Amino acid sequence: MNGERYDRYVAVSGDNPAIVKDLDLCVACGHCLAVCQEQIGVSGNTWDVPGAEAEVNCIGCGQCSAACPEQAITLRSEIDMVRQAVNDPSKIVVFSTSPSVRVGIGDAFTDVAGTYSEGKMVSAIRALGADYVLDVTFAADLTIIEEGCELLSRLLAGSGPLPQFTSCCPAWVRYVEEYYPQYIPNLSSAKSPIGMQGATIKTYFAAKMGLSPLDIVTVNVTPCTAKKAEIRRPELNDAGELLGRPDMRDNDHVITTKELAQWMEEEGIEFASLPDGSFDSMLGKGSGAGVIFGNTGGVMEAALRMAYGSLTGRKPPEALFDLEPVRGMRGVKEATVDIDGTAVRIAVIYGTANAAEFLDGDISGYHFIEVMTCPGGCISGAGQPQMHRIPVTDDIRLSRMKSMYEEDESMTLRNSVDNPEVNRVYTEFYGRPLSEMAEKLLHTEYTDRKAGSTER
Repeated sequence: MNGERYDRYVAVSGDNPAIVKDLDLCVACGHCLAVCQEQIGVSGNTWDVPGAEAEVNCIGCGQCSAACPEQAITLRSEIDMVRQAVNDPSKIVVFSTSPSVRVGIGDAFTDVAGTYSEGKMVSAIRALGADYVLDVTFAADLTIIEEGCELLSRLLAGSGPLPQFTSCCPAWVRYVEEYYPQYIPNLSSAKSPIGMQGATIKTYFAAKMGLSPLDIVTVNVTPCTAKKAEIRRPELNDAGELLGRPDMRDNDHVITTKELAQWMEEEGIEFASLPDGSFDSMLGKGSGAGVIFGNTGGVMEAALRMAYGSLTGRKPPEALFDLEPVRGMRGVKEATVDIDGTAVRIAVIYGTANAAEFLDGDISGYHFIEVMTCPGGCISGAGQPQMHRIPVTDDIRLSRMKSMYEEDESMTLRNSVDNPEVNRVYTEFYGRPLSEMAEKLLHTEYTDRKAGSTER
């Protein structure tokens, strides 16, 4: 090995919570750097010599690991920590599964990409020792209501700058903090769905179930490596702050779909033979709008359904349940949607390099912009399995998207505001969207991390 080769590789710091790098496995192919710089738009993320200390601007998306043919870059596993919690009789382990996991987990065990495997996924998690299995589509509905009401407040009352950016993708949030901090006020203050789920579990859920929040261990199963970094943000301890235990985190662990599959294999769980299980009832289910959250454009589509119903008091038109302009694999999609006479100009973007190019242009006149870092959205997060170790293709991404949209179409509840479980939580605990309690537990703040900033 010589020093020259290392100027071609993504640097991964030793304390990175999302990914790790084994230099001995690296073969100088340059795939990681191409993805990091060209698709993700992260610059300066290289080593000049082996092991050199460097300022690493990693946003945690892990797409470098998905592109690495030698597995020199891999996700940072939390399986052992979660296994330890499951085996501790004093702990109540609550798993919550993100929407995209159910269309990714089957790819580790079958030859049919994007198979909708919710029931087998739930059964697998119970077999691994979960005390409760909840669905993050519930919190996706919660997110849509909080984020949607924030958008309406900005549109109708001028409560914040426009356009409003989505905030559910932690790698995108970190990208804004690192490269475009001038747009931090444009980010929705709404936490991501797992952020809302964890805070709600350790307050409302714990109280309703008669559990001590100190005994609860929350485990999120996600397609996303950046979630591992997100849950460790210092400010995401709001439930603990409320309960007088600021050392208690809202969320304790994140394991990816890949880790779930690996753990199943280690325990000898046969995916194909699993029966179809069901989520626990409380915080256990979401609407179709929550399901499509994992697709690029899904957050936008869900938010517009919610906004239309809130503004008009009427069921959204059919066009908002099949919003073709925001669907598909184009990196940047734009549309103008009429909501009862109000023209809402929107954009949907995946790939933070695409987002950077968009932000460098004229964004005045836009009202709402959705950004996800990974190609096609969360459905191809770096924590999703690769069939036969072959990199995920657009055909696989489209298969996963199709499964999500078909599930949405099959559901009776397709608008977040119609979810009775969410409405119950507002009635019994949060009061109303954007209430004082909602602002405390469901919203957050961001930090200017740009080099040279004094507000780091």
